[in-house]
Formats: sequence, structure tokens, C-alpha cells
Amino acid sequence: MTTEQPHYVGHRERLRARFLQSGLEGLADYEAIELLLTLAIPRRDVKPLAKTLLQRFGSIRGLLDAPSEELAGIAGVGTSVVVMIRLVRELAEVYLRQAVEGREFVGSPELMARLWRARMSRLRHEVFEVAYLDSGGRLMRDGIETVEEGSIGYAAVYPRRIIEAALRRGAASMVFAHNHPGGTPTPSEDDKAITRKLAQAASAVEIQVLDHLIVAGNEVFSFRLHGLL
Repeated sequence: MTTEQPHYVGHRERLRARFLQSGLEGLADYEAIELLLTLAIPRRDVKPLAKTLLQRFGSIRGLLDAPSEELAGIAGVGTSVVVMIRLVRELAEVYLRQAVEGREFVGSPELMARLWRARMSRLRHEVFEVAYLDSGGRLMRDGIETVEEGSIGYAAVYPRRIIEAALRRGAASMVFAHNHPGGTPTPSEDDKAITRKLAQAASAVEIQVLDHLIVAGNEVFSFRLHGLL
């Protein structure tokens, strides 16, 4: 007596073969999501769920950025799927951070923008971060520090604390970044004032401020590129 395999088994094998041959370029977005789901849901046809997730979140990026609570509320999405999606997203962030450690930032505003877009674009709360660079303009190992988190009041962003951290690390320059959740990346007057204050404090100890980036969704504003530094 032969046991017939479910129809999706052969389909999964074909998806994997296409991916191995052509990468994601060989797959539609819903097929890429479907292939990912097969790793968390081994015994079910996941094509309908893949299409549902793509329709709900609009893109692969939207899916990876989705809050875990929202994912968990979708029919067919169990804990294993939520964990896998969060793991993929956070592994991507670690990959990008480690990929830029030791690379020169000075001549690459786009490299900095990519890094903080990945770190901040999905956040729903405010974060202020500092990147510490060596004398060659390269990101130091573990060189990104979150200075403030939550509802940021710039009175809490202490220049002295940031400068002391830079001196301890032996940093030659710094890049600042913060986000505007749900807003635009246009800097406020407070943003401009704290940037000037930080740059002046850094200059006093011969540390250069290379840029201040503001992230809002997929948009990034650079103080440097707009002539504000």
C-alpha cells in the first residue's frame, strides 16, 4: 500500500531548487515568504498564509518589521512563525552592524544611512544613539551606544557623558542618530540645538562630529549632506 505525499511536498522542493539556483530573484515575494514559512511549519500548505501575510504587511520588509503581537493575532501564525520572523530580522541587523565594523564611514554617508535605517525604521519609540569611530573613520568594535530611549527630552542627552565615553574608547570622531517615529525626518530646532552643543563639546577635546542622522520610516535626513555640520 503506497502512501501518497501531500501535494505541497513537491512544490516545496521545487521552491528550494529555484532559490538555490537563482536566489530570491527567482521567486515572487509571496514565494520567498512561503519558503521561509516552510522552515517553521513543516506539515502544512503555507502558500495561502504567505499570500495573507504579504497582503497584510505590503512587502517582505513590512512583514519583517511587523510587531510580534500583531503577527501572533493572524490566523495560522503560531509561536514558531513569530520567533522565526523576529530571528531573521534581528540576524539581519547584526549582519549589517558587523559588516560595517572596521569599514570607513567618513566617505560613505549612504553606509551610515543604511545602518540606522535598519536599526531604527521599525521602532515605535524614540532612540538616540552614538557611533564611535577610530582615527581612520572606521566604526569601532561594539561602537554603537544607545544614549537615550523612550520619549527623548534633550535635557537628558548629556554632552559630558557622551564625550567621556568617546574618550574612554579612544574615538577620533562620532556620528549621532535618532528617530522620529510616525513623523518626518526634518530636524526640529531642538535637534539643531543639541547637535551644535554636542559638536562644540566634542571639538573642545579634538573629537569630530561627522554627522547626525534622523530616521523616519524609510527616510533618512543627514545634517552633513544638508550643510548643517
